[in-house]
Amino acid sequence: MSKIITLREATLLVRPGDILALGGMTLYRRPVAFVRELLRQRVGELTLLELTGGFESDLLVGAGLVRRVRTCYFGLETFGLAPMFTRLASSGGLEVVEETEATIAFGLRATLAGVGFMPGQGLLGTDILAVRPDIELVTCPYTRRQLVAFPALRPDVAVVHCQIADRNGNARLLGNKAIDRDIALTANRTVLTAEHIVDSPAELGGEIDLLGARVTAVVETPGGAKPTSCFPLYPLASLEILDYVLACQREDFASYLERFLGSD
Repeated sequence: MSKIITLREATLLVRPGDILALGGMTLYRRPVAFVRELLRQRVGELTLLELTGGFESDLLVGAGLVRRVRTCYFGLETFGLAPMFTRLASSGGLEVVEETEATIAFGLRATLAGVGFMPGQGLLGTDILAVRPDIELVTCPYTRRQLVAFPALRPDVAVVHCQIADRNGNARLLGNKAIDRDIALTANRTVLTAEHIVDSPAELGGEIDLLGARVTAVVETPGGAKPTSCFPLYPLASLEILDYVLACQREDFASYLERFLGSD
């Protein structure tokens, strides 16, 4: 059966208080069109779970829809740190969970394995353990060595933008896949926004990265990652990112957001 729905219908899968995992990497292949519609719906009290936070994530933070952030980087690459995240995190207006690549990756792997934690050696001897009281130390029953128990992570909703998908949610991710496969497999509900939709897996033209069995909904959104890039279809719209940064520096976020929501 076809899983194609509208963008507005897809955003209704996100509920207040949800853990929302956004795919992509820094300023590449971000689900910007989905976030634009989510901003219009004003779904709040969200926890953002991302390997890296970027442009669309900063809009959610600036609009006051995010309560907690779980990411190991939040910024705009050469354009500097994400302005609204930096402002709110520095003033105490945003809860920030200290994450690393290991805490996120091992947490998702624990969920994939169906266990409450995933053991590893990372973080031993670091100060991360002092600011993450939820991370426990365990003793390996075989080697008697001390290990870190990374707690399982499960998003309520994962949103991944892809270059091509079929009607049932099978999709290809060209270029950097980041942790998109992991969040799509672990989330309770997974949304794909796709530049192009075909009728069957045979038309995808290559190896499938995301299996439709774990996808809840598919939305056709040409240009859905703009102004971030989507290799090989379009590059980063650098002037738009710069315009956003300058607007925030002028403390004019509200006007920028109004313009952003008024565009398609």
